[in-house]
Amino acid sequence: MTAWLTANLANILLVAALILVVTLILVKLVKDKKKGRSSCGCGCEHCAMRDACHQKAAAERKAYSKERKDQV
Repeated sequence: MTAWLTANLANILLVAALILVVTLILVKLVKDKKKGRSSCGCGCEHCAMRDACHQKAAAERKAYSKERKDQV
């Protein structure tokens, strides 16, 4: 068994490093999603999916635009 481990140590370390990197990326994405940040790196004001990502902000925008229409 130890002969196999020593023969494949480089592969084992590489796979472990890749698993660690992917795990860290997923943790960051989950944290950013909980904070309401976007993963695309650009602003959301012109994004076609902004209402799906930020439902609370979409409801506030609709209420604000309704108030403005009522004032006119």
